Amino acid sequence: MATNFTKELMVRPGKKVKLRKYDPDDTLGWEKSHKTNDSIERSLRRVDKAQYLLYANRKTALLVVLQALDAGGKDGTIRHVMSGVNPQGCIVISFKTPSAEEVAHDFLWRIHKAVPEHGYIGIFNRSHYEDVLIVRVHNLVPKEVWSKRYEEINEFEEMLTRNNVTILKFFLHISKDEQKKRFMERIDDPDKRWKVSLADFQERKYWDDYTDAYEDALTKCNTEDAPWFIIPSNKKWFRNLAVSHVIAETLEKMHMKFPAPTVDVKRLKWT
Repeated sequence: MATNFTKELMVRPGKKVKLRKYDPDDTLGWEKSHKTNDSIERSLRRVDKAQYLLYANRKTALLVVLQALDAGGKDGTIRHVMSGVNPQGCIVISFKTPSAEEVAHDFLWRIHKAVPEHGYIGIFNRSHYEDVLIVRVHNLVPKEVWSKRYEEINEFEEMLTRNNVTILKFFLHISKDEQKKRFMERIDDPDKRWKVSLADFQERKYWDDYTDAYEDALTKCNTEDAPWFIIPSNKKWFRNLAVSHVIAETLEKMHMKFPAPTVDVKRLKWT
């Protein structure tokens, strides 16, 4: 089944996003089967091959931003989609509550420090978007402060792309019922109970507020150079399929080649 995941799942710049119009159960016609598993495996091999070229060239970097509501699947996406990537050329950063040092700087300071260097794939588990999401929902700073951050984020991402950092931003879209189901699975599974926190359940009462905040972020910070992808993620297998294909398609569009050797290999002699 031929599907252009990049085209199908990218949010068109200028489009006002309403998440109720996006079905988190959508699979673009795909079904869970051995063919789907084979497609995921092929896309992971494509990512692995392209990452090797990226690392050899050292001319550009790929930044993957993962955003989702609690239990949306950020950790699972990293674990499954990046399973075949050489860790030597990949970094994963999870952004937690800012430290005292980070709070003493502008909100993008800690983000910029974590941007991958050329030749690397960088993965952000949460990101600078928390400063227009949780900060907004819980009134951690005045509206006159966070409302200006959309433009500041766009300028920051534009600067990164001008400096050869390709940005992919994924919103892993799940339903409120699916979130509850995943929370209950964590409670029932002794191996997953460590993930359970009271805050996760308390945050559910802000579901509508987070939806509004995400809709604004997906609308206002969606550009040609740094687009958003809304990934239907109720079905984990489709989430992995879609994200792996978009990453593979993006890397292959870079048309990378191996750099020329730094020495004349014909003149090398064994001793």
